[in-house]
Amino acid sequence: MQSLRELYRYGMGPSSSHTMGPRRAAEQFRSRHPQAAAVRVTLYGSLSLTGRGHLTDQAVAQGLQPLRCEVVWSEEFLPFHPNGMHFQALDGDGAVVGDWTVFSIGGGELRNADQKDSETPRLYSQTSMQEILDWACSRGKPFWALAETTEGADLWDHLGFVWVKMQEAIAAGLDEEGSLPGGLNLQRKARGFLTRTKQLRRSASRTGLLSSYALAVAEHNAGGGFVITAPTCGSCGIVPAVLFYLQKELGLEEDYMLRALATAGLVGNVVKHNASISGADVGCQGEVGVACAMAAAAAAQLLGGSPHQIEYAAEMGLEHHLGLTCDPILGLVQVPCIERNCFAAIRALAAAEFAMLSDGRHLISFDQVVEAMQQTGHDLPSLYRETAQGGLAKVYQCSRPTA
Repeated sequence: MQSLRELYRYGMGPSSSHTMGPRRAAEQFRSRHPQAAAVRVTLYGSLSLTGRGHLTDQAVAQGLQPLRCEVVWSEEFLPFHPNGMHFQALDGDGAVVGDWTVFSIGGGELRNADQKDSETPRLYSQTSMQEILDWACSRGKPFWALAETTEGADLWDHLGFVWVKMQEAIAAGLDEEGSLPGGLNLQRKARGFLTRTKQLRRSASRTGLLSSYALAVAEHNAGGGFVITAPTCGSCGIVPAVLFYLQKELGLEEDYMLRALATAGLVGNVVKHNASISGADVGCQGEVGVACAMAAAAAAQLLGGSPHQIEYAAEMGLEHHLGLTCDPILGLVQVPCIERNCFAAIRALAAAEFAMLSDGRHLISFDQVVEAMQQTGHDLPSLYRETAQGGLAKVYQCSRPTA
């Protein structure tokens, strides 16, 4: 598995695979062809079908500046991954002087079709939850200690940066009002939720607070704000909401939060290594489902859970999102994406509390759920894998009045 630095990235929303990845690819291509007069970029598959709503063309153009950029939209799906891009460097006469086909595989990571391994070297010898569990139990250490042992003490500097940026996204989202860009005229809800939550009884306030924090980050992302992938932009509100809530509720020091982020990162890394965190590849179960598992594991740790209870919480967080489709209306990271962040945050904390009531032993392992998620995702028709051609996206389009 790769470093947690590759899982927790900081960049412009609304999508790690449709915005952050393509922008990085454009920057790399520009640096390789500084003498080009212009660049033609063909976006394939999911990048084409939902790219306008995800601001993919804008991200690519920004990455290529000051070169002139021509974007071609193609609904063809390339074999390696649904998020394909083909860059062509053009000289002053329009002749192709260089090209590159690359794929945005989720979480902002890029990969060539013939590239079998990850973008960056693998650091962890453990590649499954069971191996992580065995490591922790055999040494009597917590999950987070594996991250420190493998990556060194300077990992905490990066996770400190991650935690600061997560809190900044919450604050920014809670301060924003009005509607989100994109044509749905969707009103921001985070600030109103928080205001009304303060008037609720304590027993009823948890849903409101978790929702407020998740809404804040998800709405900030949907508006093109800068966020931390956890594990993606589309699911970026879940982990921050749960951790921010627990920090305030339990009065926890920052060290506890960074360790929780390390444990959550290990969970996300297991899925990224063995399956996928790309909505275009496996549906929203790979984004919101994985984020829920990450947040559930982190919450269980903060609540004092054992390694087995942490694994159980993560298993439930992912298991109960199996089959979740990715069908964004108008290709925007708004409906149903934003509300899904809220409900997954609520479910993550519930999964952690459920696990704490048990001894952590259960029938289906986290690794088995990851395998099932991968199989389920590939069995889903492409209509339900970030193409905006089925589900809610289709129902909404069919209900719109014709001109």
